[in-house]
Amino acid sequence: MIKKIIVSACLLLSLVSFAQEGTASPYSFYGIGDVRFKGTHETRSMGGIAIEQDSIHMNLENPASYASLKLTTFTLGGSYSSTNLKSNTNSAKATRSTLDYLAVGLPLGKFGVGFGLIPYSSVGYKIRTLGSGTENNQSFNGKGGLNKAFIGAGYKITPELSVGADLNYNFGKIESNNFEYINDISIGTRELNEVDLSGFNFNLGAMYQKKIDKKLSFFSSLNYTIESDLKSKNSRNIATALYNSNFDLQIVDVLENVKTNENLKVPSKYAFAAGIGEARKWLLGVGYAFQGASSMSSYYNSAVNVTHEKHSKYSLGGYYVPSYNAFSSYAKRITYRGGFRYEKTGLIINSEPINDMALTLGLGLPLSGTFSNVNVGFEIGKKGTTTANLVQENYANVSVSFSLNEQWFVKRKFN
Repeated sequence: MIKKIIVSACLLLSLVSFAQEGTASPYSFYGIGDVRFKGTHETRSMGGIAIEQDSIHMNLENPASYASLKLTTFTLGGSYSSTNLKSNTNSAKATRSTLDYLAVGLPLGKFGVGFGLIPYSSVGYKIRTLGSGTENNQSFNGKGGLNKAFIGAGYKITPELSVGADLNYNFGKIESNNFEYINDISIGTRELNEVDLSGFNFNLGAMYQKKIDKKLSFFSSLNYTIESDLKSKNSRNIATALYNSNFDLQIVDVLENVKTNENLKVPSKYAFAAGIGEARKWLLGVGYAFQGASSMSSYYNSAVNVTHEKHSKYSLGGYYVPSYNAFSSYAKRITYRGGFRYEKTGLIINSEPINDMALTLGLGLPLSGTFSNVNVGFEIGKKGTTTANLVQENYANVSVSFSLNEQWFVKRKFN
């Protein structure tokens, strides 16, 4: 059954990842867009904490976790996001529904293998400025993003220590369309930029857990993503254009069409998390991630009022299960999750850092008679600020994921 679901879902996500608009943030104009991927929904519901060597859930951030899988695991997640955007003078509301990831994990003794597809970042903005008098009117539209296809393996060196590595292929396309015109003049100037991105990178991981006493255990996770390059094929087309009767841009005359190539440097990233807990009962952990400063900007989305600093992320979270084997009470078998995260995105505009913080909650709902479960997550947060003529985003996300488990590769015995 899972095999049929996997094939259908892979085809669906492959198509949808190119078509969906995963963000409505004006900050997605910069770099490779708004980085959406923050782990599976189980992890996100705990503020980003994933330190337990789980046997039935995939950890898409640390490949060492694949070695702990006991059953073939298929996971698929999607979200609904509602965002209120406000500045000192205006406000707007935007909603988005997205598919967030698809992955498969295969246990192979001391080894484990994982592979999947993740829409990693998204570009999606529509901004219009209206000039007064002789000032120009401008409209800015952008769409696209970066996707990540990965395959990795984990190996359990000892019952306490696992290591692993992922090979990631990053690919995507970003399109920006800028139109500038003067009041009472129907024809203006349109600049269309199209950027095709591609490149490989590696993610290395290790996980360690140790019994402190009969009940309590120590858990830890370490990640290192190696610095890499993204190949960028750029196309710039400048033309005179006008709005037709359907308010769509209609090209009048092409003035310039230029193609260039460049490499964007993706800095290395470190992530560490640790915590304590009782397996299948409760867990509490903290995490820290760090990435070097990099603009990853091309000629079309750089600006003199924008600088970049190091990215960092702080996480706190955990889970509680009243009684995982309480067959007489379904509520006691539910996993209750919660957490908090604070991110310095590394983007600075008008000398103001763009930070992102959120409170997260979640439920893990077991499917009776199986090891599979449905996970529901809630996230309420804030990104940006209204200071220095910027935009503040107040958002609420609802996410749903499926973690389906089945035993494969069993040698059947006949009497």
